[in-house]
Order: sequence, then structure tokens, then C-alpha cells
Amino acid sequence: MMHVVLSAFQWSLVVLCFMATLYIVVAAVATPFLRASRAGSQRFQRYSALVDGVSVLKPLCGAEPRLYENLATFCEQTHSHFQILFGVSSPDDAAIPVVRRLQAAYPGHDIELAIDSRVHGSNLKVSNLINMAERAKYDIIVIADSDIAVNPDYLRTVSAPLADAGVGVVTCLYVAQSVGGFWPRLGALFINEWFAPSVRVAHAVGSRRFGFGATLALRRTTLERIGGFDVLKDCLADDYWLAEHVRNLGLRTVLSPVMVATDVIEPTFASLWLRETRWLRTIRSVNQPGFASLVITFATPWLVAGAWLALNFHSGAEAGAHPWAATAMVVNSAVGAAARIMLHARATRHSRSFWRDLPLVPLRDTLLALQWLAGAFGSHVVWRGARVPVASSSNSINPSVMKALDFTDASDGL
Repeated sequence: MMHVVLSAFQWSLVVLCFMATLYIVVAAVATPFLRASRAGSQRFQRYSALVDGVSVLKPLCGAEPRLYENLATFCEQTHSHFQILFGVSSPDDAAIPVVRRLQAAYPGHDIELAIDSRVHGSNLKVSNLINMAERAKYDIIVIADSDIAVNPDYLRTVSAPLADAGVGVVTCLYVAQSVGGFWPRLGALFINEWFAPSVRVAHAVGSRRFGFGATLALRRTTLERIGGFDVLKDCLADDYWLAEHVRNLGLRTVLSPVMVATDVIEPTFASLWLRETRWLRTIRSVNQPGFASLVITFATPWLVAGAWLALNFHSGAEAGAHPWAATAMVVNSAVGAAARIMLHARATRHSRSFWRDLPLVPLRDTLLALQWLAGAFGSHVVWRGARVPVASSSNSINPSVMKALDFTDASDGL
């Protein structure tokens, strides 16, 4: 009887190992070379002349590292006419002097700062957006997080698909760049070699159920049809739910060819762990089947399991096991390892970072597997020092807990 149970366990591992290898191969193929990620932004340029002016809404809170440099990239756009609205909830916010510097450095630009302490719901980031939205001048609204940097053709490219009446939301993936030492490097791998590829795989198989705070572009009329930002005032994953409400109108979500840059600054293992498990538990809260499917996306543990199976099948060949199974597992592990290295190569900017971070790949994958387990069973996230309950069946958050927190960090979405 023990032999039967063990055999069933082994064959379950075989299936999972082959699924993991198939996933990593598709991810490696679907992920463009990061160093060439700016290419392809001309895909929607034929629509540019049809698109109206753009109002960019950027909620801020505090003086983040590189805040001025990141915000300045929005002031250097090639779009013909655009407005940038910055919003803070306190007159003492440390981001205010940064915005004043921008206004002085770009006097010919339409840059406005909204200082408004009104609270409309438990999500204070959305309250900030509600306060800013009434000042928006143009029919195209672009919501962009505070910690991202963009190329000069960003606004032209992300707004262009909205010329198609069937498009409801345009969103962007992001490229992570580490600011600091070892743990930010590991955090950048989380985004570049797991999060972004997983979105590309989902996109390749037809899924459009996503929306990222790095960029959400939509028409003012679309925003009004879903009830404005007010419908998000008590949502945890507000970026996801904004896009989901728009999809419920029958409009499409477009993943832009533009990839913006975001900073990873977590200086310690503890801060990195808390941030990434928060992401995973948030994913679980909005998409439980999708979260469950992530189990095959952590390549290294499955490659190790495949190697163990190959040895097990080989050593048991004389006892009646199938020698072809050992060969199949060796081939599967070799293909999976090659695809994982290929994904790492595509997700690095240059050869120096490829070789520098290659030894981190097994650690990154193993840590992700552990975080997935923590995300599967945890009922809370830690956000800026506070424990926040995550409801797996609701898009709302507990007002009594969340009103004490601030919701302005870009990468704190999905």
C-alpha cells in the first residue's frame, strides 16, 4: 500500500514539474529583452492625432527616494498638450517642496498642486484622487504612481489606444531598478523575473483581468460611467478594481507596449518579505484561482523536484520502475533550467547585471515559493507598520483600520 501512495505522489510531482517547465518556457518566450523594451512604442502612434489632451493625476505622500527625478520625467513629454496634477492631503507633506521645484524648473508647463485633506472613504489614495479629479481639464485621464519614471513618448503611446471606442483602460507593466544593496536587487528580480513575466503569460493566453497602478489611462466619460473614483474609496486593490469596473462595461483592457521604471528600495529582508507577501495576498484577495495557479511559476523548486524524480526513477529501474521516466525527467529539467536562464537574460539590462544576479535566481525562486505559501494561508498584510485584514471574497477594506494608513505608494497595488 505504501508503494501505491508513494507512486501516486511521484506521478503528481511529474505532472507539476512538466507544467512548471511549460510555464517557464512560455514566460521566457513571452518576455521581451529588457534592454529593447522601448522598442514597439510606435505600435499605436497612428492614433495619436485623434487623442485629446491628457490630465495626469499623481497622488503623492512624502519625499520618496528619487522623487524629483521620477516626477521630472512626466514634465518632459512629447505630447502636444497635457496637464500634471499632483495631490497631497496635508499642507505639511514633504512632497510639496519637490513639486514647487518642478514648477520652478518647468514654468511653461501646466503643473498644479492640490492640497486637500478631505477624506471620502477608507482608501486615502483614492480620496486623494477624488480631490484631484475635479481639477482635471482634459478628457483623457492618466493615473500614475509617484515612484515611476517614463520615456518622453509615454503619454502619446499610452493615450493613443483610447481613440478606439472599444478600449476602456490602458495599463503598463514596469521594470524594477534596485536602489541600494542586496535586498533591493532581490526585490527587483521579483518584479522583472516573476511578476511581469506572469502577466505576459496570462496576457498571451487571453486574460485581460489586470490593471496596474504604474499607469491606468481612460476617458473621463468612462470614469463617470463606472461612478467615478468614489466606487473605489473603500477598495484595497484600487488599481485592479478600477480596470475591472471598466471591463464590466464591456470595454477592453489594453496592455501598452510601454514599460515604465519603478524603484525598489526595501533595505532589509523583513521589509522585502512584508512587501512581497502583501502583493501575493492582495492577488489572492481579488483572484483566488489565479493565485492558486501561481504554484507552478517558481522554477527552481520544481527543477530540484524533477532532478530528484529522475534519480529516483533511475535508481529504481532494476526494481521495476520505468527507465523512460528517468530520461523524460532529465530532459524536462534541462529544458526548464535553460528556459529559466533565458528568462533571466531577457529580464536584465546588460551582461554585467546578468552575471552578477545569476547566483540569486535559485534564492529568488525559492523565496517566492515560501512567500506564496505564506500568502496562501495568511489573513493579514502589514502596511506601513499596521496589520490589515485581507478579505478573500471582497474588494473592500476595513475603514476602522485603514483610515490611519496612507495609500499612495505605486507598487503597493497588484
